[in-house]
Formats: sequence, C-alpha cells, structure tokens
Amino acid sequence: MATTQKPSAKARRSAARLAAVQALYQLEQSGTPLDKVISEFVHHRFGEPVEGEAMVEPDAPLFGDIVRGTRVRSVEVDALVSGALDSQFSLARLDLLLRCVMQAGAWELLANLHVPAPIVISEYVNVTRAFFGGKEPAMVNAVLDRIAREQRPDEPRGDEPRAG
Repeated sequence: MATTQKPSAKARRSAARLAAVQALYQLEQSGTPLDKVISEFVHHRFGEPVEGEAMVEPDAPLFGDIVRGTRVRSVEVDALVSGALDSQFSLARLDLLLRCVMQAGAWELLANLHVPAPIVISEYVNVTRAFFGGKEPAMVNAVLDRIAREQRPDEPRGDEPRAG
C-alpha cells in the first residue's frame, strides 16, 4: 500500500514562487484584475495536475503576498530591477516572463525580509530554469544579487568569508 507524503513547506514555497511568476505574467498579458487572477490560481489551478503530472500545492498566502506586493509596489520594484540591469538591457525590452521573474524576486528582497537573500536569489534562479535553458538564470542571479547588495547591505552573503 503506497502512502502519499505531504509536500514539505519548502516545496510549497517554491511552488508559490513559480505560480506567482505565472500569475504576474497572466496579469501583464490579459489585463485581468489582480484579485481575480489570484482567486483563479488559488481556487482553480492549485492542486490540479499539469500535463498529467501531480503538482505540489503552492503556499497560498506566500503566493498572494508576492503577486499583490509586486503589483502594489510596481514602480519601486521596476526601479530596482532597472537599476540592477546591465547597461545594454532595459526593463521594457526584457522578455516578459523574464521580467516577471525579476520583479517577483526584487519584491521579495525588498519586502520579505525574514527570508535570507541567498535563498530568495536561489529560488528565482530555479524558477528561471523552469522556463529558460540559456543564460537567463545567470542574468537573474546577477540582477537579484545586485538588488540584494543594495537593499540588504548588512545581510551576510553566501560568498563572503566568515569571520573567525
């Protein structure tokens, strides 16, 4: 008899970040009101199989916080992303999905302060890998790292030597 394991909290948070990027993309593409998109995801998409595969049910509160926070603070979030992009790129010219990944990650670095920056960055690099196979994950890593260094200058980084 097979037992079904409940997904870990980490897996549910990762799924929430992926779903949040998808919701932000849908908001940009469709112009559907924010609360309607959030409700659609939570009530009709979460827990549903994708291409026949069972998916981890996302952490709904985190999902809502990311989508709502990214949209409500969009001017601030976009300024952070624009400021962190290399000079040959502009926010408006980025692939829409890539822009949504960076916006969600930037919002978490700005507002979700209880999650360490290296974890936020790693999570959104993994989200990027779910959609892109080229240099995009490295670009997301670089942009979010620049934002983290600016927004959280006193937070230890995974790449810094430890005192001792």
